[in-house]
Amino acid sequence: MGFDPDGVQSALRKAWSLSTSSQWTADNPAAGQCNVTALLIHELFGGNLLKTPLPAGDHFYNRIEGRCYDFTASQFDQPIAYMDVAADRVDAEQGATSAQLAALRDAFVRRCIGRPSDG
Repeated sequence: MGFDPDGVQSALRKAWSLSTSSQWTADNPAAGQCNVTALLIHELFGGNLLKTPLPAGDHFYNRIEGRCYDFTASQFDQPIAYMDVAADRVDAEQGATSAQLAALRDAFVRRCIGRPSDG
């Protein structure tokens, strides 16, 4: 599976659920998904884990091939002033359970594999 940011974003929107974050709602599906999403993207596509401290806690996202991707930015009402602080998996795992990561991985992979090719 190659890294296609638009395809990844689309699959994530469909994969997020209450099983992947207790903060999920139909109106704000990205809510609370940053840790588990950043972990999955790092696992599948490599790159670096990054975080930005926010009043409610650290917000996690990814850098792949030198470009930052925050697939959960839509959860916020205001733009984030990103600080791009280096993070590691242990740091990000503090905000996501292994069950949430497994649920997101399964749902995401199903949506990616099930997509018809654009060819």
